[in-house]
Amino acid sequence: MSLGRSISMGLVGLAGNTVIVEVDISDGLPHYNLLGLPDAALTESRDRVRAALTNSGESWPNRKVTVSLSPAWLPKSGSSFDLAIALAILVAHGQLPQDSIDSTLILGELSLDGTIRGVNGVLPALIAGQRDGIKKAIIPVTNIGEGALLESMNVLAFTTLSQLLLFLRTGSGESVLPPMNSEQAETFLDFEDVAGQSLARFGAEVAATGGHHLLLIGPPGAGKTMIASRIPTILPLLTSDQTLEVTALHSVAGTLSQRSPMSRMPPIVAPHHSATRVSMVGGGSHVIRPGACSLAHHGVLFIDEAPECATGILDSLRQPLESGTITIARSVGNITFPSQFLLVLAANPCPCGKFTGRGLGCSCSSLQVRRYLGKLSGPLMDRIDMRITVEPVGRTDIASTELGESSAVIAQRVLAARSVARERFAGRGFELNSAIPARSLRTDFKPDRSAMNFLHDHLDRQLLTARGLHKVIRLSWTLADLTGRNQPTLADVMKAYTLREGGIS
Repeated sequence: MSLGRSISMGLVGLAGNTVIVEVDISDGLPHYNLLGLPDAALTESRDRVRAALTNSGESWPNRKVTVSLSPAWLPKSGSSFDLAIALAILVAHGQLPQDSIDSTLILGELSLDGTIRGVNGVLPALIAGQRDGIKKAIIPVTNIGEGALLESMNVLAFTTLSQLLLFLRTGSGESVLPPMNSEQAETFLDFEDVAGQSLARFGAEVAATGGHHLLLIGPPGAGKTMIASRIPTILPLLTSDQTLEVTALHSVAGTLSQRSPMSRMPPIVAPHHSATRVSMVGGGSHVIRPGACSLAHHGVLFIDEAPECATGILDSLRQPLESGTITIARSVGNITFPSQFLLVLAANPCPCGKFTGRGLGCSCSSLQVRRYLGKLSGPLMDRIDMRITVEPVGRTDIASTELGESSAVIAQRVLAARSVARERFAGRGFELNSAIPARSLRTDFKPDRSAMNFLHDHLDRQLLTARGLHKVIRLSWTLADLTGRNQPTLADVMKAYTLREGGIS
């Protein structure tokens, strides 16, 4: 019997399904038949695999070759099955022992000269393989950084098919071993570069402490982008599990060239205001990939010139803002990606951007100003915790030689306040003030009586929605944590209400 088997992995979103590659070589007219719901890229593997084998000094079976990818019901896409198919063909042709690739997860694309090219989604594939009990994997050298994150799996990486075959047949030759999983030194931006803007800096600190969404409104050049881009530097470093989750998302999306696989820095994603809905929330016809809101998971999603976004783009973020996930429905099925991010929006006060202070330099009519800010829909704005006006930087701030507080100093306060919240919420399934359930806000985590009377009065006067009331309470808990109080007072709630309503007049 001329039969060979190898193991690969099919991804649907972040979920991996073990795929058994079976190859049968039988007598008959030379023919190659691929079974198992392959897409166009996978169907083309025949020519890639054949050229790679012959250019690596191996012989191609001049008989009927049948390749089956099981389970047959699972749609399979991409070129990551090339290497598994090539090795299974060699086993079926009697040129490679079967036990050399047993219980081994094999991933990689083959070029025509036999080079093993990198593929997307290696980390989630390795995680799924580890879940299924696979202890060994063969991957391209390009993806070695992702393999380094799974210390309990024996991950081998090779540059060419010839090197891999020499290793499998004789045990000689060397694979590229994963580097040690250690923290990498990275160059960060720093808040000490921001001149003045004490209110906006404080808003960024509060946002980072409690996970509250932020809107910055100010004229061009006031420092909105500068402040938003530095928020990741005051967020706590990612845990090991969070690092795996973030890297897996970027691996599937193919954006690891912009981020080290072992980076513990919270990501920041800043799509242009002309981005489409699919690029924002994810999607695709055959292969569903995560969008910007998922790539910012455990980090910051920053959208500059927010009112310039096309209709419906920002509103598509309403689901992930509430649930922390985004579900994409396509004909191939429903896929859910995690999307727990801190949303930071930046906007000019008017189309010309000069409606600030007395507004003497502004050439926009009052109707234009209202229409411009009206592009930020009410339901979306109701989900924003803080709206802060960023005033132009004065000459005193620019001329000052004293630097502001550094990111390291602010990060220490953020970490201390988060530790207080983590102890308070121990055993409840959440850690951030922004995640306090509505029921708990009415029972275990109410502000004092005078503060609740203030909120109920504003609710009765329709100055607050029910969601807005909950947002103010959660924000007041963060303010209390930063000042060392055990319970929000009336002053905390009033300040939280001002931060929520103060950005738009």
